[in-house]
Amino acid sequence: MSATNCKLMVTIVNKGKAEAVAKAACNAGAKGGTVIPARGLAVKLMLGFSVEPEKEIVLTIINEEQVPAIQEAILKEIDLTQPNHGICFVIPLDSVIGINKTEN
Repeated sequence: MSATNCKLMVTIVNKGKAEAVAKAACNAGAKGGTVIPARGLAVKLMLGFSVEPEKEIVLTIINEEQVPAIQEAILKEIDLTQPNHGICFVIPLDSVIGINKTEN
């Protein structure tokens, strides 16, 4: 995987949905990923108590040509077009070390 071809796909979803995101990404060609627990900044008041929404962040390094298929797979699994279901975006990477890729 050349550094100029690497992208970081970041998917932020509600707690409990990261496993479905990771499975969809892997089924579409991703080789793995990392899940990070997080909390949202939008505070909701329920019965006078503030509730901070729990989130999960799925980080996946992929090739540029994999982006459309993986995003489509995630969209089908977790309908990100619905309010408060999450967000998925891609960031270009300039340099990557530590990825071991074996060719089949």
